[in-house]
Amino acid sequence: MTFLTWLKYATQQLNGSDSPRRDAEILLAFVTGRTRTFLMAFCETTLTENELAQLNAYLQRRQAGEPIAYITGVKEFWSLNFNVSPATLIPRPDTEKLVELALECLPKVPCEVLDLGTGTGAITIAMATERPDCLFTAVDNSAEALKLAQENARQIGVNNVYFSLGNWYKSIKGRKFSMIVSNPPYIEPTDVHLSQGDVRYEPRTALVSEDNGVADIKIIVKGATKHLNQYGWLLIEHGWKQGEIVQTIFKQQGFQLVKTYSDYSGNDRVTVGRWFKP
Repeated sequence: MTFLTWLKYATQQLNGSDSPRRDAEILLAFVTGRTRTFLMAFCETTLTENELAQLNAYLQRRQAGEPIAYITGVKEFWSLNFNVSPATLIPRPDTEKLVELALECLPKVPCEVLDLGTGTGAITIAMATERPDCLFTAVDNSAEALKLAQENARQIGVNNVYFSLGNWYKSIKGRKFSMIVSNPPYIEPTDVHLSQGDVRYEPRTALVSEDNGVADIKIIVKGATKHLNQYGWLLIEHGWKQGEIVQTIFKQQGFQLVKTYSDYSGNDRVTVGRWFKP
């Protein structure tokens, strides 16, 4: 079977996916070790028996709904390749908006940044590649996720990130930062989307939060008042319907210049606030 024949077959089999052709191309490139350009230019290349067996096994997993990123173990974010596993959320393009805003708000001079619930390390590592003069601390309460984030930092080549195991602020007592960023759990436990799509395979502890999805956000915002330097920034990613309530949480804790920004799809996604204590 040729590359082209398998692509056509796999695309038909994945008609329930949001992007069947792209899913098939990713699997074919992963198994053959070829670029997408090569696959298109040499589409009549014949697959080996071993390659075909691997492809069909991966295709079955994708048909069952398993995320492509978990099958290949890799996901691109901020033009960087991150290792992923079922112990972490899969980095999403919408989260790049958080990175973009954070880089805009960062002081022009060297400073310290805290990333809470780092997962794969995508946010903090992406920022660290752009600001090698800054020191980043990435916290997660999952030892498996933290080990993966450390491996990603090593492979991508950043050496200005310090990793810490702990729940939110517990492992960084007494320290203060110029910025705190977080993509915390923000889905309410009864949300029907938890039983749909890729989310079914992702760690529930990294997705779900009590109190209509804002329990962890409240903890982060309140704790930030003790861990931000004067004029420091707090940036939190949240659900597309949570912009107004998250703004209220920020303002109740005394944050100034509070504003919610939309992601690249036009949905409310990141709320930003600046800490100023008279």
